[in-house]
Amino acid sequence: MVITQSNYIPWRGYFDMLRSADEIVLLDSVQYTKRDWRNRNQIKTAKGPLWLTIPVEVKGRYFQAIDETRIADGEWVTKHIRAIEGAYAGAAHFKQIAPWLFGLMREAAAERLLSSVNTHLLQAICETLNIRRPMRKCCEILDRDSMRDMEPTSRLVALTKALGCDRYISGPAAKAYMDMDQFAAEGIEVTWMDYRGYPDYPQPWGDFEPRVSIVDLMMNTGADAPRYLDRTST
Repeated sequence: MVITQSNYIPWRGYFDMLRSADEIVLLDSVQYTKRDWRNRNQIKTAKGPLWLTIPVEVKGRYFQAIDETRIADGEWVTKHIRAIEGAYAGAAHFKQIAPWLFGLMREAAAERLLSSVNTHLLQAICETLNIRRPMRKCCEILDRDSMRDMEPTSRLVALTKALGCDRYISGPAAKAYMDMDQFAAEGIEVTWMDYRGYPDYPQPWGDFEPRVSIVDLMMNTGADAPRYLDRTST
């Protein structure tokens, strides 16, 4: 299984991780972090990578959870659509992808909480990429207050056990804090994502940028996007 925080239109490695699991849990009851991937991501433009950021309310909300974080300005979607149009109007699959994507973004923009926006987008993009896995919120599985009292690894182990899973898939950054002994004690195998080996795909404007939003991949490859989640080497 995969337990991860929701991201805004994340890069292809995120979706590769999701499709590697039988169960997906969005851990959005943990603290929102500023200048992170929760509410922003990058697209590639003629002038280089451009940040698309959903404005959120943070003043006086220092310890708010991701799923408590509110959108500060509902006009973000208009600005993001305009930026994506400017960047990808000439992309090979713009006419195919844009109507669907922009409609999806406008639907998501009706939500007032960041986690709800992200979840709406993630579920629809997963479906388009043929990633059909149960996607649950952590608070649907364990009590929110009980999770708040757990340290990070204990929380991951508890969620994994609650769904009866025996393999946990993690991004490599978690090696810095995860207590592997806790997983071993419960008979849970831990495997680490390796993001090396993704093939390049046709992408305009200079050197290839591998870590931009999934929007870039979809606009440039269309229905072929799922095969670019396959790594050619490690």
